[in-house]
This record gives sequence, structure tokens and C-alpha cells, in this order.
Amino acid sequence: MVKNFSKIIQTLKSNFLILSALALLGITCFNTLLYVGLHYTAATNALLINSFVPILILVLSYFILKIKIKLIQFSGIVLSTCGVIFLILRGELSTLTHLELNYGDIWVLSSSLTWAFYSVLLKFKPKNLNDFEFFTTIVYIGLFWLVIAYTLMGYSISEDIVLVQKHYAPILYVAIFPSFVSYYFWHQGIHKIGANKTGQFTHLMPLFGSFLAYLFLGEKLHLYHIIGAIFIGIGIYLSLFTKKEKA
Repeated sequence: MVKNFSKIIQTLKSNFLILSALALLGITCFNTLLYVGLHYTAATNALLINSFVPILILVLSYFILKIKIKLIQFSGIVLSTCGVIFLILRGELSTLTHLELNYGDIWVLSSSLTWAFYSVLLKFKPKNLNDFEFFTTIVYIGLFWLVIAYTLMGYSISEDIVLVQKHYAPILYVAIFPSFVSYYFWHQGIHKIGANKTGQFTHLMPLFGSFLAYLFLGEKLHLYHIIGAIFIGIGIYLSLFTKKEKA
């Protein structure tokens, strides 16, 4: 344990800039911007904006990592994006004409761009840190900036302790699964198949959400769920034909 901690400290000293950048993007900014944005915009708007994360990752990979965009991969992303939009709008594409952009959409768009940058810049994370050591490092750095943001936004620790006591179950779930397990799997995905392919799997989130709502909330499955799922599935399948980016 002491040896691992010493390695983390040494790596942090020699890679301070990239680790700080990744911590700010992935830990501090992404969640903060998203949660603030959701206070001011509709869930539909947020889901639609988030559906463009794979495209943002693809574009940033082209400019930052110089990874060429292949036609079959671009076609796959377009298809899966169309599937997500069709699913979110429940098959009523005319709903797009009634959507109203607002202040919160800027925050959500900023969070999506932040996550795309984070996913692409993971290419430059220190190779001598395993995923758990890397995640531990950026969490501590990100927590430092989160405390500053938390204070500047005027939150009260005593009030939030009461809030945690009242809602400990959902908060514990968020702490374990979205905040830890999902990050670990995301890093593994990028390590195995690259940011471009991994990013496209974000399109499965609304699909899984619909299926879980069917299982646990008694909501019905409709034709638009099936159509959206088909487009998403074909899109992801097409992206698997592209070669993995070199590590």
C-alpha cells in the first residue's frame, strides 16, 4: 500500500498537468456542469444534447490524436444517433419543432464537450498507473476543486448531511455505480477499443433506461423503442469494423 502511494505521488509530480486536466474535466467539471444544467432544462433537451457525445469524441480524436474518420464509422455513429433521437422523441419527430433552447442547455452542452475532451485526453494518462491508481489520483485532485466550487456556490455542509441521512440509499447508489463502477468500465473500454468506439456506447443509455423502466416501473414498451434499438444496434455494429486506435 505504501509502495503504491509512493508511486502515485511520484507520478503526480512528473505528470501534474495532464492529471490535473483530466481531474478537472472528468471529476470536477463534467458532473457539476451536467447537474447544474438539469436544473434549468428539460430532460429531453439534455438527452438529445448528450446523444452527440460520440460525434464530439470522433471530431476531437481527429484534431487532437490525428485519428482519421472512416466512412463506415461515421455512418454507424449517424445511424445510432438517429436511433437515440427517435427513441427520446418517442417516434414523434415533429417534437423537434417544439423544443425550446434555454440557459440550461448551454451547461449540458458544456458537460458533454467536457466529457468528450476527457475521453480523448485519456490517451495521455501515465502508463505506469493502473486504472484504480489513476482513478484514485484524479478523484483526489478533482475533489479539491469540487470543494472550492461547492463553497463558492453557497452550499451548507450541515444541511447536506441531513439530506444524505434522509436519502442515503439513492446517494449510496450514485456514489458506487455512476461515480465509481461506470468510470472503471469506461476506462477499460477506452483502453481496449479506443475512445471513438467506446463513446458510441453512450447511445445505449436511453435504451437501457427504457428497458429498466419497463422492468421496474411498469412502463410499456412501444414500437419506437424497437425502431430506436435497431438503429442504435446497427450503428454500434458498424463501428466495430474500424480498427482499434494504437495505444
